[in-house]
This record gives sequence, structure tokens and C-alpha cells, in this order.
Amino acid sequence: MTEKLVVEVVAAHNLMPKDGQGSSSPFVEVEFGHQKRRTRPKSKDLNPVWNERLVFSVSDADDLPYRSIDVAVYNERISAASGRNFLGKVRIPVASVPGPGEEGIPQLFPLEKRSIFSHIRGEISLKLYRIAASGDLQVAKAKNQQSREKPQMKQQKPNAAIAIPPSVLTQKPPELAPRPPPEMLKPVVLTATPPAPPPEAYHFGDFSLKETRPKLGVGASCSERDKTCSTYDLVEQMQYLYVHVVRARELPIPGGTETHAEVKLGNFRGVTRPSPCHHWDQAFAFTKDSVQSSTLEIVVKDRAENFIGRLSLDLGEVPRRVPPDSTLAPQWYRLEDRNGERGKSEAMVSIWFGTQADEAFSDAWHPRAAGVPSDSVASIKSKVYVAPKLWYLRVSILEAQDVVAGEKNATFVGRFPELFAKVQVGNQLLRTRSAQLGPSRTLSNPLWNEDLLFVVAEPFDDLLIISIEDRVGPGREEPLARVVIPVSTVERRLDAKQVVSRWLALDRHGGAGRFVSRVHLHLCLEGGYHVLDETTMYSSDLRPPAKQLWLPHVGVLELGVLGATSLMPMKHREGKGGSTDAYCVAKYGQKWIRTRTAVDSSNPKWNEQYTWEVFDPCTVLTVGVFDNSLGGGGDTPIGKVRIRLSTLQTDHVYTHAYPLLVLHPNGVKKTGELHLALRFSCSNAGNMIHSYLRPLLPKMHYDEPLLVRQVENLRHRATDVVSARLGRAEPPLGREVVEYMLDHGSRLWSMRKSKANFFRLVAVLSGPVAAARWVNSIRSWHRPVQSFVVAVAFLTFVAFPESIPPLGFLVASAIGAWRYRSRPRDPPHMDARLSHAEGAYFDELDEEFDGFPTSRGGEAVRMRYDRLRSVAGRVQTVVGEVATQGERVRALLSWRDPRATFLFLVFCLAAAAVFYVVPGRVVVAIGWVYAMRPPRFRDRLPSPFVSFFRRLPTMADTLL
Repeated sequence: MTEKLVVEVVAAHNLMPKDGQGSSSPFVEVEFGHQKRRTRPKSKDLNPVWNERLVFSVSDADDLPYRSIDVAVYNERISAASGRNFLGKVRIPVASVPGPGEEGIPQLFPLEKRSIFSHIRGEISLKLYRIAASGDLQVAKAKNQQSREKPQMKQQKPNAAIAIPPSVLTQKPPELAPRPPPEMLKPVVLTATPPAPPPEAYHFGDFSLKETRPKLGVGASCSERDKTCSTYDLVEQMQYLYVHVVRARELPIPGGTETHAEVKLGNFRGVTRPSPCHHWDQAFAFTKDSVQSSTLEIVVKDRAENFIGRLSLDLGEVPRRVPPDSTLAPQWYRLEDRNGERGKSEAMVSIWFGTQADEAFSDAWHPRAAGVPSDSVASIKSKVYVAPKLWYLRVSILEAQDVVAGEKNATFVGRFPELFAKVQVGNQLLRTRSAQLGPSRTLSNPLWNEDLLFVVAEPFDDLLIISIEDRVGPGREEPLARVVIPVSTVERRLDAKQVVSRWLALDRHGGAGRFVSRVHLHLCLEGGYHVLDETTMYSSDLRPPAKQLWLPHVGVLELGVLGATSLMPMKHREGKGGSTDAYCVAKYGQKWIRTRTAVDSSNPKWNEQYTWEVFDPCTVLTVGVFDNSLGGGGDTPIGKVRIRLSTLQTDHVYTHAYPLLVLHPNGVKKTGELHLALRFSCSNAGNMIHSYLRPLLPKMHYDEPLLVRQVENLRHRATDVVSARLGRAEPPLGREVVEYMLDHGSRLWSMRKSKANFFRLVAVLSGPVAAARWVNSIRSWHRPVQSFVVAVAFLTFVAFPESIPPLGFLVASAIGAWRYRSRPRDPPHMDARLSHAEGAYFDELDEEFDGFPTSRGGEAVRMRYDRLRSVAGRVQTVVGEVATQGERVRALLSWRDPRATFLFLVFCLAAAAVFYVVPGRVVVAIGWVYAMRPPRFRDRLPSPFVSFFRRLPTMADTLL
């Protein structure tokens, strides 16, 4: 059934004058799916009334939830050649438009700017709805009715209006643009007053964080809490009936016959794995809601489904087990035959009531797994993964001696050789540049003196292969000699002390030669660097791989994955329509967790709790939601959440519903909400405070720093190593999951990200700009009393300069203490507006989702386009870093990180006292002498103040 989209442009209010005479002649242009329609202009009217219907064709109704409607208001100039003036725009997602048969209502939208230099004001009233193709006749009838009403409207005064009821005006529009307060909303001219819709109809643009109040064990009193509350108190308790079928004996069948057991509870049926020795050892978990029968039946059958024996158990006498109580011992029960008589056959079974804290929960069979293919059952269970410990392998190739020409070229005579070294570790392959040949160097003794870095993982099973090759032509390389070294035999280095170089004999390619070639190498496994497999701003672990360099942990992070609501259907099943098989993945440090898969549920309940040791509070926890493909391909990401631990108060439980936002080629969309419970506990306050003064990265990053480009290349290699290792686990964690959690490919150029970083920079600079304007107003004497007070205060400070520093620090302390009441109470979440995802245009998103290299245009365009994106990506990063530094300054007194703000306030008070006691001139002189000290008296490590500043939180955590 085809549809049409109808946009009724009702009226506008309080538009900006643009014609130079204090007025405008506005008209509205609406664009949808490459279709443009416009209204008639209203001459000299800042409060125009159109009441015009614009109808658009819909080519694909299934694609509507990802499309948007662009509405722009322009001023028509007198001369056609003069063009038009921009008066404002609105972008509306089609997902919020009522479907066929539903009644649309007028909505008031504030006009948005096109850029920061636009001067825009006012609102526009629109009515949007969809109709079936047969509804065209109704549209025509409506137009006729409108034409009959026009004479009546002409008799009314231009400013006459019918006010919208307050219930309609207070409804939230589908986009996330800020609404003016109700008292600022002006009446809008309408032909009728439609009834207000229910509030449930306006959830399309709700990207906010919501606090929830689940029934957790942490909130219960001591008398109400059971023994599981000490370890499972951040989730809601879920009651299960556990049935553990162990084995059977003395069955009346020939030996070696495969048998299995069926567990029946009402309409639910679970089957064990077949076993020739009648030993199954399998557990089943039935939710308490699914226990609709008073008896449990266990039937033993052979492979041909022939009946062997049956056992019936009364659920009224089933005991309850509460961990850490020991597991219930299984018992022997006699089986009944078809006549209900008991023979010698017996089955060993244990049955009990428990919660998800039971040890059998993770490996138990659940009723929802009945429709899952047998080869995918393992992928729906909860698992804990440990990512490999990554090291940098440094290969310094200095020189070679007695290199002999290959068989294809007996000598180097007649051409200039291009000798280079090729180094391979696993799937990583690097080459040196061509050898340097100087006056003291012969063709058989090349010199390189070049460092190559690789990423390797414990237990170092890879081989290091170094070969000397000659480039004999374009694309043609001839190997001359090589050496193979096990990575496990390479020396490990923990500090900046240089390792001893060594000469290694090379095996000549094709057999032994007359001379023994050898190569001079520096080889070491770098244990003092932290190997980044995620971006620095989202890093969850900053420790080096060498355990000798680890410091004691400072706290414990507890995460309760409660559930999700309103997940979008991610796949289509025959006869069921859209469905979602969702599971969560959380990453912090080396520990990755995966919850069980909630099969075919858009509102899954997991209620699983996990714990991590925290070694640095200035790190980020990442939680992602994915749709399990159940063996049908790669898993699809539904959304993710990032939470910086330093923004959490210690020993406080946070329970919130986080919006899951995904960027689509047609815009940003909300795919559901993730419900989490968080608690960050401090184990040692001294270590916690000291961690704010330590350098952000290990010492080796400052003694021998790596290049930014080099670190980024190594990060991609580390992602590949982690993906390969977790992909070999059981069940495997797919590459698409690992790359999504580690933000693989986040450095590519994006117009949307560049705009977001630019507006972050504008927000940071707004404070100094406001201060400059205030100073200018003081100099202009617009407020004489205020200007006089400032002038007297300035003269006082000139007379007593030593009072400036203590007073300044005292004022900063007072401002910080005053802002404590308005500190952020909720953890950060993805912000669609800050990410500039709502206002992104189609071509910008098409550029962002385009592959690298680009597939648009010819070879020349592709080369220029890729170069532009590469350069712009660096500019984007620099702009983001500048904004990050400014946001850290603002975070000093914002209480986003309560411990950091508290430390800064203590420092301000102490500095105020010091500057009060010590003369200011002495402090300035000491500071100047300290800043100008010779380099030999300086430490390469950052100062505690710099380390403290770099640990402050930024708005980068909330970027999408």
C-alpha cells in the first residue's frame, strides 16, 4: 500500500526582519526525499498565516523511520536576482509523524540557526500526518473546503487568532531542540482546535538519561536481605527452578545404546545431550513465572524416541538454595515404566529453587533456547573473557654483513641494488627503507639503523622472521637471506635502559653459501609501555603489561546489567515479524563480559552482576548492546554507553536508563534504553588521591615517547590481535563486536565530528568572550555604580598587589563551594546534540559512512578526497584536543569529578594561606627561577599539577 506524506504549514510567529525596512516577506520551503514544495510568500508580515497543505510521495514506507523532513523559512526579496534571506529551519524525523488513520495535530517548533553567524528567532506551526494513496481524494476535498473558508477568513482581522490549548503547546516536539517556556509560546492561527494526544505518542526524540528505581538487594534492610546481597545486590532477584539431571543406571536396554532425558514442566520441554553411558550431567533453569504445573516429569528415551522410564516429582516439596550454601547433592530416584510400576532402573537428579546467583545459572538450559539451533546454543550463554596481555616488540635493524647476491643476479654489477629488510610477526609485516650506501659501505654491507614496532600477545607463540631482500624491479623482490627467532626468547625491557645488541647468522636463501651472512639487531619486548587498543580518551586501562610495574588497586567497580526496553527489531523471522536477540558486552581493562542472550525479546531482562578491580579512577567503562545473529552472520550493534569512573561518587549506587543511540546514514535514531546499576567503591583513599598526581601513562611514554601517527597505527594492530584472540574463544566474540567496542576507525574524517568539536571549542571560549564583554561594559560606564566599584577595587589592588593571589584563590574556592549544590548528579551519557548528530545533513552522513578509500567518483577524485579526509581528520583531532584542554579547566570547579574538585579546593585554600603569609613578589620570583631552571635540573616526567590537569574529565565522554 503506497502512502503520501502531508505537511500543513499553518503559521509562523515573531520572525526576524530581513528586508531592511523592519519586516519580511516570508515563505516556507519543505524538502522530503529529493522533493521540494513551497508556500506562497506573505508580503510584509512577521506573523504570517499560510494554512497550506504540501503533499509528498512516499517511495518506500519501510524506510520512513530513518528519513527526515527539512522545513526552511525564507524572506523573498523584491528583485528575483537578489535571491532570498534565510529566516530559520526545522528538521523533523518522519518516525514522529502519525501514520495512516491517525490524526495529526498542530505542533509548534522553534526555528533553528543554519550556522553560528545566523540571526534567527521565532517559531513555526506545522501539522504533519501520512495518508494512504486513496486519501488523495480526501486531500482534494479538504482543499475545496479550504477555498470555501477563505472568504470568511478575509473578513477577519489579520491579527485574529485561535489559541492552541496549553496541553497542545506543552507537548514535546520530536526533535531535541530546546523548547521555550510555556509563557513565551504565542498563539498560533488555526482553523480548528484538535484534541491533545496522549503523552505516550511523544517518545521519538527523547534522548535524555532517566533515573530508575529498581528493586535491588542493596536497598533492602538487613532483615530482608539474604546471603546473596553481599555479591549480587545491584540486580533484581530472579527466581528459577533448577533441575540437574546427572545420569541413570540399570536401564532395560542393551549396553552402548545412546539415551537422553526429557525434562517436562507444563508446556516447556528440555532435552539433554545423548550419551551411550547414560551420563548427561546437564542442568535446566525454568523461570518462576513459567512454573504453571505442580509436577515435574523426567522421561528417559533412546535415540529412536522409544520410552524407557519416567520420573514424576512434586514441586510442593522442592527446597530453596541460597548461595553460598553448598550445592544440593543429587539423589537416586526409581523410574516408572508405562504401567506406573517401579523397577530397578534409577535416575540421579537434584532439584531446587534458586536465583541467578546460583553457580548452575550460566551453564543451564533455559526455555527460550528451545528454538535456537544446536550449533548456536553456546553463543547465548553468559561468559567472561580475558583479553590477551599486549606487549610492544621493538626490532631495531642496524646493519648487515657479507650479503650475497641471489641466484637471479650473480653479482650486483650493472645496476644499483635496493636492499631492504622485511620483518614479519604473525600477520604484521613491515619493511625498512632502502639501505644507506656511503663511502665506507660496500654493496654487501648495507646500513639501515631503523626501528620497527610490532604488537604481540602473551604467551608469545609467534615467530619473528627477518629477511634481507633486493628489489630487482617494479613489484619484484628477491629474498637473499633470512633468520627466524621465537618471540618467547626475546629479552624483556622494563625501563629506558638499552638492551645489548647482537649479531645473528642469516640462512642464505636456496642453500648454504661460501660466506656466512649476518645481521646486527636490537631486540626487546617493551614491558614499560601501555599498549593502546582503544583511544586514549576512552581508555579503560593505562597499566604497562609488566606486572612488576603495577601499583595497588584503588577501588572496585560493580556493574549490574538489569535489562533493556523498547529495543528496535533487528532481524525478520518468518511468521513473527521483527525480532531481537539481544545481549550485552561490557569492557573494562582486560576483562570482557558477555551476558546471556535474551531470545526474541524487545524488553530483555538480564539481571547479571560483574566486578572489576580499578587501578585508575580516570578511566572509562564501555557497555554495548548487540543483536545475536545465532549463526546467521555477524552480530549487529544496537548501541553503546560510556561512563567515566571519575565522575561517579564513591560508594553510591547509580540506577539509570541510558539511551542507545546509533548513527544511521539518514540520521541519528534511538534504538532503545539500557538499564544499568553502578557502584564505584574506594578501597584506599590515599592511593585514590595519589593516582590524580601520577602521570597518565607509564614512565616509558615520557622517557622514549612514540609518535602520534605511530601510536595510531599500533592501536589498529592491537585491535586486530585482540579480535583474533577473542574470536578463538568459545563462544567466540566476533570481530565486529570487538571493533565496535574499541571504536575502530574513529579517526577518519567526518564533517559531523568536526562541527561537534568546533562547537565544543565555541562553548569553551564563550566564558572568556563573556568576560571581555563585561570588561568592555565596565569601561563604557553603562552601569555607573558598578563601574565605580570596579575602578576603586582596581586601585586598591594596585596599592596592595600582595592581596590579589590569596583573594583570587579564595574567590575560586567560594565559587566551587557554591556550585557544589548544582553539581551533576548523573553519570555522563551519549549526547546527540553535542555530537551534532541531529542537525547533520544527508551528504555529511553519506561522507561519514563512506568507506576508505572512497567509492565516489574517479581515481583523481578518490585520491584528492582521501587526502582531504586524512588531513581533515588530524585537524579534527587537534580541534578536539584544544576543546578538551578548555573543558578540563572548566571541570576544576564543576564537580563532575568530585574528588578532583575537592583536591583543587583544598589547593586553593592552601595557596590562599601561602600567598597571604609569603609576600607576592617572593612567590613570583621563586616561580620564575623555578620555571627558568636549566634542563639538567628538570625531570622528564610531568609535574603533579600537569598530571592532575590531564586527569580531569571532559565532554568527550558524552560524544556519540
